[in-house]
Order: sequence, then C-alpha cells, then structure tokens
Amino acid sequence: MNADDPEVAVGDEELWRRGADGEPEAFGDLFDRHATAVYNFVFRRIGSWSDAEDLTSLVFLHAWRRRGEVVLVHDSALPWLLRTADFVVRNERRRQRFRWLNLHRQAPATDEPDHADRVAARIDDERDARRLRELLRRLPRHEQEIVELCFWSGLDAQSAAVALDVPLGTVKSRLARARKRLRDLSVAVPSESLENLS
Repeated sequence: MNADDPEVAVGDEELWRRGADGEPEAFGDLFDRHATAVYNFVFRRIGSWSDAEDLTSLVFLHAWRRRGEVVLVHDSALPWLLRTADFVVRNERRRQRFRWLNLHRQAPATDEPDHADRVAARIDDERDARRLRELLRRLPRHEQEIVELCFWSGLDAQSAAVALDVPLGTVKSRLARARKRLRDLSVAVPSESLENLS
C-alpha cells in the first residue's frame, strides 16, 4: 500500500466522523475496510455462509444507526464492530431456536444450477467450522470469546478488551488459559482443524 494514497491516509476515526455527519460514502469506505473481518467473525460463530452474509449486513446497519456512539481503539472501528457482531449473532441464535420448531413445515429449497465445486468448497468450510466450534465449546465461554477475537479476528489484547468490555489483564490471562486448553485438547482433534488457532 502506498502511504500517499488518500484511501490509506484516512483513518477510521475520520471516516466515522464523516459518516456520523451524514456522508454515506465515508461509511461505505468503512464497510469496504472491515466487512470481510466482520463476515469471517460471524461465519466462524455460526458456520453458515448465507447466514453470515445476512448478519454482516445487520451489523453494519446497526453501526450506521448508532454511528454517533462508536468507541474506536487504535483508530480502528473493528473492535466495536466485532462487539456488535457478537450481539447480532447471539440474537440470531435466539431467533433460530424459535424458528427451529417451524422448520419442518417449510418447503424444500428450489433447485439451483450445478455449481459443484463452489458448493463442495462451502460444505468443506462449514464442516471445518463445525469442528472448530465443537472444539471451542469445550472451553469456557469467556475463553471462546478470546479465541474468536484474538486468534480468528486478529485483534490485539487491548482491542479485545474494548470489544469485551473487560480489563486488559483479564484478556491476557484468559488468552493464556485458552492457549493451554487448546494445546491440551488438540491431541484429540485433527491438526488441520487447528491451523487457524495456532
């Protein structure tokens, strides 16, 4: 990236200020900058590509509606967006539990054109995500959050502390315990499933 490039020079704080002042293009730039990270975070939590797309849109809709209340860390909106994504995912899980009772009544999905390679790749990704979620479910919830934020989403400890609204020392101790538990659990889990957690 070129440091003289105006797109690179403008930080999240400036873009967010412009967005809050009613400049939708600035918010669009923020979306372009962070949508992939939010999408990946959501996908790893729910394991469904299509649901992750919908929920990522909800995260940014919520961010737009509350753009005047955002707290940035290191000139980055990502911790706040991931915290918002966590709330959106939790709400979606509650809705899914309710919808589960009615799923058997719905008609099957219509046939789509044969996209075998793409479909196979998605199935593999979703299967890997399920395996990782099963591994994470063996950790206490507060350690799961640390893995999701620090290992998967690439936040540093300070940004994770803001996203979780806990002290920095708490994040560091949870991170150390999560690493140890994952090392202990990895004996029973195929190593390729853990490659994103190391």
